[in-house]
Amino acid sequence: MISSKKYIPKSAFFIKMLFVVLFLYTATSKFLDFQDFKVQIGKSPVLSLTADWLVWVVPLSELLVSAMLLVPRFHFLSLYASLVLMVGFTTYIILILYFTENIPCSCGGILESLGWEEHLIFNLSFVLMAVFAILISDYRLKKTRFD
Repeated sequence: MISSKKYIPKSAFFIKMLFVVLFLYTATSKFLDFQDFKVQIGKSPVLSLTADWLVWVVPLSELLVSAMLLVPRFHFLSLYASLVLMVGFTTYIILILYFTENIPCSCGGILESLGWEEHLIFNLSFVLMAVFAILISDYRLKKTRFD
């Protein structure tokens, strides 16, 4: 029989590393093409009023959460922060897709090639992974404390 004790921590670690890669990639992409990112955010019918500060807050938040994900002390906080970011990004996509007429493109790099529906599925997958990592980490922590 395969022991879950061996695979649960590895699953959470793997998910954390996926988030590190995702957030580092997207933040870097935004900073490398900062002017375009700024213009696209400014065109957004949902974000235009907050575009001036969001162009800095979003990529800096992605970098901060990436760093937190690498520090074991911030295990739970970083997973919850990842979940919050992904829920925010997913909510934005839902608002753009279903409640606006003008659909801007503000993603860079590889993610730019995804359509909005595909991007929504991609984001929802990461939301589910964050929830899963939180749940298995919490289960493991409780099990270790009471065994």
